[in-house]
Amino acid sequence: MQEIKCPSCGEVFVVDESGYAQIVQQIRDKEFEKELKRRERDLQEKSTSDLKLARMEQKEEFDKALFEKESELSEKDKMIERLKAQISGNETEKKLAVTEAVQEKEKEIASKVTEITDLRSQLSNKEIENQLKEKSLREQYEDRLKLKDEQIEYYKDFKARQSTKMIGESLEQHCMNQFNSLRMTAFPAAYFEKDNDARRGSKGDFIFRESKDGVEFISIMFEMKNEMDTTATKHKNEDFLKELDKDRREKKCEYAVLVSLLEIENELYNNGIVDVSYKYEKMYIIRPQFFIPMITLLRNAALNSWQYRQELEIARHQKIDILNFEENMNAFKEGFARNYRIASDKFKKAIDEIDKTIIHLQKTKEALLSSENNLRLANNKAEDLSIKKLAKNAPAVKKMLEEMKDVND
Repeated sequence: MQEIKCPSCGEVFVVDESGYAQIVQQIRDKEFEKELKRRERDLQEKSTSDLKLARMEQKEEFDKALFEKESELSEKDKMIERLKAQISGNETEKKLAVTEAVQEKEKEIASKVTEITDLRSQLSNKEIENQLKEKSLREQYEDRLKLKDEQIEYYKDFKARQSTKMIGESLEQHCMNQFNSLRMTAFPAAYFEKDNDARRGSKGDFIFRESKDGVEFISIMFEMKNEMDTTATKHKNEDFLKELDKDRREKKCEYAVLVSLLEIENELYNNGIVDVSYKYEKMYIIRPQFFIPMITLLRNAALNSWQYRQELEIARHQKIDILNFEENMNAFKEGFARNYRIASDKFKKAIDEIDKTIIHLQKTKEALLSSENNLRLANNKAEDLSIKKLAKNAPAVKKMLEEMKDVND
């Protein structure tokens, strides 16, 4: 139980713990609420004071910023006025400058337009030129293709109309006719004849040789092969290469060429000259239409090679001449040195003899000088000689000379 005294009347109340707790709670709640209101009031007052202060500070800052802005605007207005005056004063110059710039730009534009027009014209011409070239190439290709087809058909028909016996001979005759038609214009100094030398068991069909200044610079062994399409056993070009290489070596030819109509459907041989030198040295397989071009190709290459060989030969002879010159120079130097040594020895001996002669002459000179001195002394003595000196120590002679003098007087 708890006692509670009333602060007003002084009466004491007795309450249980539960009632006491409720009374205490009521008092606390009232005090808390009272304190909360007080604090709310303080906070409100403080907030109002702070807000006023902040508004005052904000107003001061705003007034300051406004003053600065007004100052800036005033300066800008002044600057605008100055610029307006400057612009007004330079308006004529600006108009002139703008006019000149516009004229210059118009000139540039006109120049560009002209350039673009020229380029378009060139491009158009180029396109036309390319179209013409393309058309020309297409026509050339079509012509070649047509010619190729015609040649294939021709040789097919050619073989079909020949007997088995005459096929090879006809191909040989065809190549011979092609060569003879150009012999005097393209190969006037060349040798092109049938190979009739079969002493070693085999022979080719034709041999081509050509020389210049007595030196052979090209030689080709030709073999012609053809067969009927109806022949049971079909031959291949490779079947004849080994024998052709053997014939080339035996006849001492530089190149070997198989002119063939075998394997007529094989595109490898139909496309042009086939180089088989990977298998047999300096050997080629061709169709008959490449017979003359093949000779021309190998001949021109060999002629260029011959010119190089001639230049190398000249250079080699020049080198030999230089070596001979050096040998002659060395021989001359050795002979000159030998003759110089002999002449030097003889010259030295002559100098020695001259030196000896000079010494002898010097002695003779000294002797002569000594003799001359003695003669001078003798002459001086002779000139100094007198009667008085002679009779100086001879009184009888002196007396006789005086007597003779008196008689003469």
